[in-house]
Amino acid sequence: MKYRVGIGYDVHRLADGLPFWLGGVAVEHTKGSVGHSDADVLIHAICDAMLGAANLGDIGKHFPDTDPQYKGIDSKILLAKTYGLVRQKGYTLGNCDSVVCLQKPKIARYLPQMRETLAQVLGVDTDDISIKATTTEHLGFEGREEGVSAYSTVLLVKN
Repeated sequence: MKYRVGIGYDVHRLADGLPFWLGGVAVEHTKGSVGHSDADVLIHAICDAMLGAANLGDIGKHFPDTDPQYKGIDSKILLAKTYGLVRQKGYTLGNCDSVVCLQKPKIARYLPQMRETLAQVLGVDTDDISIKATTTEHLGFEGREEGVSAYSTVLLVKN
C-alpha cells in the first residue's frame, strides 16, 4: 500500500452579525467568518490537506474566490468535490486530524456533530475524523477574537 500525508491551514477574519460555519455545522456566536464561500475554516483546511497529500495543488486552484459560482457556497460541497478529485487519483482517506484555534466561542459541544457531518460527506467512519479545539490564551488575532484558524493533517491510502 502507498500512503500520502498532507497538511492544510486556513484562516478567516471574524465579523459581527455573520453566520459562523465550522466543520459543516452552524455554531452559535455573535460573529461569523468572512469569506467568498461560507468561510468554513475547518473544511477549507481539510480540503487543502487532502489536495496537498494527493499533489493536486490547493483549494484556491480548484475553487477560486474570483469565481462567482463559489460565492456563498456551502463548504461541504467543496469538500465532496475535493474528495472526488482525490478518489480519481486512486486514494481514499485513512484518517483526518484537525485543530481549530479560536478564543470564543467554546466549541466542545459541537465537535461530535462536526465529526459526524464530515464523516457523512466523505463516506468514512466517524472514528476516522478527529477534531480538537484550542485557544491562544488571548494572544494573536485568534486571542483578540479577530479571526479563526484551523490546521488539518490527513493520511491518504492508495487503493
